[in-house]
Amino acid sequence: MSITSPNTDSLSPGLKSRHIRMLSIAGVIGAGLFVGSGHAIAEAGPAVLIAYLIAGGLVVLIMRMLAEMAVSSPDSGSFSTYAQRALGRWAGFTIGWLYWWFWVLVIPLEANAAATILNSWFPQVAIWQFTLAITLILTISNLFSVKHYGEFEFWLALVKVAAIVVFLVLGCVAIFGWMPGSQVSGMSHLYDSGGFMPHGFGAVLAAILTTMFSFMGTEIVTIAAAESKNPGSEISKATNSVIWRISLFYLLSILFIVSLVPWNNPSLASKGSYQTVLEMMNIPHARLIVDIVVLTAVCSCLNSALYTSSRMLYSLATRRDAPAAAAKTSAAGTPWVAVLLSTAAAFLAVFANYVAPAEVFNFLLASSGAIALLVYLVIACSQLVMRKRMESRGELPSYKMWLFPGLTWCVIVVIVGILCSMLFMPAHRIEIIATGILAVLVVIAGMVLNSRQRNSQRLPDGQRSGI
Repeated sequence: MSITSPNTDSLSPGLKSRHIRMLSIAGVIGAGLFVGSGHAIAEAGPAVLIAYLIAGGLVVLIMRMLAEMAVSSPDSGSFSTYAQRALGRWAGFTIGWLYWWFWVLVIPLEANAAATILNSWFPQVAIWQFTLAITLILTISNLFSVKHYGEFEFWLALVKVAAIVVFLVLGCVAIFGWMPGSQVSGMSHLYDSGGFMPHGFGAVLAAILTTMFSFMGTEIVTIAAAESKNPGSEISKATNSVIWRISLFYLLSILFIVSLVPWNNPSLASKGSYQTVLEMMNIPHARLIVDIVVLTAVCSCLNSALYTSSRMLYSLATRRDAPAAAAKTSAAGTPWVAVLLSTAAAFLAVFANYVAPAEVFNFLLASSGAIALLVYLVIACSQLVMRKRMESRGELPSYKMWLFPGLTWCVIVVIVGILCSMLFMPAHRIEIIATGILAVLVVIAGMVLNSRQRNSQRLPDGQRSGI
């Protein structure tokens, strides 16, 4: 790989149409669906379907708003760039760095999850060795060119999609009682264990928070599309398919799970929803099958985390909101410095986990807990401002948000309501506080940087210092 930058440090349009299509699918399929959904079901019972419906509907609207801006002006910084244009430099700076931080923390978490699975197969190799190896392999892959990332993600996503399709077919067969040897059939568990909503709507509200974070990643397609040959068209096609993806992969999967297994089955939380259902269907090697799928899912998420964090850092650097070196690209158009810096930050997070007190790392994790909601809020506010500016100029976007501005305002009110409700939930209060502290620190850092840059611009050329 050549590390020599071309004359203009710019990204290469190396992603193919099939890469973008699969990326848009992969963005909503993570380990949270295969394993984490069990915790949401145990929390809300069958009414978890309402939580997934509300959270999924919110994500669909957010993606529609983001796509409206991205189709008009594709950018690797995506919503961070649009926030800067709509709300001011401080907004773009803040949400860009917070988003980068979110994905940097995802890297060690996903790498450790993958390593734990591999360690259960090969106990002679330590977890930390697997963690290091996986991270290095995917980092090297991301260093070469964007098409390597796209190709990796294409095949990883294909495995996830195939696994869900097979699960849905098996679930359908089991529900109709056509599966020989199965311990489960029918849909009676939707209401026979304390009713459809055994813990009331409060539990559904709490589950919305859990389910919403499982959708984090849908926005990656608007970042990746900037490295395709026809970004506007790719973004619109990907966004149009968000509805059926969420309906098929999440709502239908969860419907089959809560229909076939009682919501209070302890295995849902301890083993994961998919493994529990497959075992009750008497599918041979259910645990191994789910482990392979989950391993694929976490590697996919890790791969995307490396990609997304590096592109956001690159975008910040091009706007002079990050070290200038992060804007350097290789001959293949890869922001190699940004990739290495993001990986290095992830390893520092891992190091902190081993040497610092547990409370320190837990606070770091908590600091990313509400970032997804902040990103969604910024997207909605940016779209509201940018659309009104376009209309004042007598222009209309080619790809439009539905029922503007009423629906946009509804989304803003809902997100603010969810953030406020988290303050009154003991399980989520620390996330709001930690994320709030981090956001304030980032805003202050942005103001200091902006002030220094303005002062530097006022100085004669000979007295200016580089930023």
